[in-house]
Amino acid sequence: MLNSVLHGLAAAFLTVLPLTATTSAHAAETLPLSEAVSRLPVATESRDGYTRDAFRHWNSGDDPADGCSTRSEVLLDEAVEPPTVGPRCRLSGGSWWSYYDQVWVTSASGLDIDHMVPLAEAWDSGAFAWSAQRREAYANDQGAGTSLVAVTARSNRSKADQDPAEWLPPAAGVHCRYAAEWVGTKLRWALSADEPEVAALAGVAAGCPEQTVTYEPVP
Repeated sequence: MLNSVLHGLAAAFLTVLPLTATTSAHAAETLPLSEAVSRLPVATESRDGYTRDAFRHWNSGDDPADGCSTRSEVLLDEAVEPPTVGPRCRLSGGSWWSYYDQVWVTSASGLDIDHMVPLAEAWDSGAFAWSAQRREAYANDQGAGTSLVAVTARSNRSKADQDPAEWLPPAAGVHCRYAAEWVGTKLRWALSADEPEVAALAGVAAGCPEQTVTYEPVP
């Protein structure tokens, strides 16, 4: 009887070990932007088979009990002046700073929630091989404050699905931040980058010697 108990405890202990190793393997890391760019896996991209519907969003967010979607939760989190939350999570009032174009916005309806790395770009860069559940997790990722960002609808639609080789925010003073958030998102989700994208990011990084990237990989 004692031997059976000891074997059971040993098995349970061995089962826990991989979980502990996995947790430590995915700790957050901070490094210079230029080094972070160099860590991006380089690969060609293909949009074959892409559909926006492959990424379910917006879902019930991090707190399903609050009655708010991911979109509304991001708006609440990023508000400089908090809005009033009405029935069915209807937001009124409040103010937000759209850092892409340096514009104040005083109505939630004037904002888009931008996927830092657009859904189509994520598909091209590796998400085509993901499960539907992982794509949903990506599209609603609030685990990193930089994955989703509230910006003016105009700036978001100007960006569309372009990468930094094709588009950077109109406010030149935020290019270092933007590049860091883009690279951090790709590293967080183990997404690749194509050669023009890496070249553009390296060019931005060269002018941002003090910029760092902090990211925590998603298992």
